[in-house]
Amino acid sequence: MSDNRSPAVDTYLAGLDHPRRDDVAALRATLLDADPGLSESVKWNAPNLRYAGEDRATFRLHPGGRFQLVLHRGAKVRADADAFSFDDPTGLVAWATPDRGVLTLDDALGRPDGEAAVVDLVRRWVRA
Repeated sequence: MSDNRSPAVDTYLAGLDHPRRDDVAALRATLLDADPGLSESVKWNAPNLRYAGEDRATFRLHPGGRFQLVLHRGAKVRADADAFSFDDPTGLVAWATPDRGVLTLDDALGRPDGEAAVVDLVRRWVRA
């Protein structure tokens, strides 16, 4: 178990009434264990992953029991958004803009290499 877990996220998950709560908690642990450079908080009423002090990926759990991860570069569009690019060889992310996309975790984790693909994608994304 890594020491980059937040007590606020522990408390949030303990009180979460969501059909995929166990899956959220498991993926959260996997991602934090895989990358000690990640930290976390609660943002948009869900667990949020930070890298180098910047919000980079936030679970999207509501409405309707969703199980997604929003990949972003903070709450606001950055000045370099037009020049930004990220290589997604998995094809799993639905990109709204070059620097903001949604990873539907049911689709990703349903693949034979799903967990490894998600971990690799998130590790590369947070550093992009």
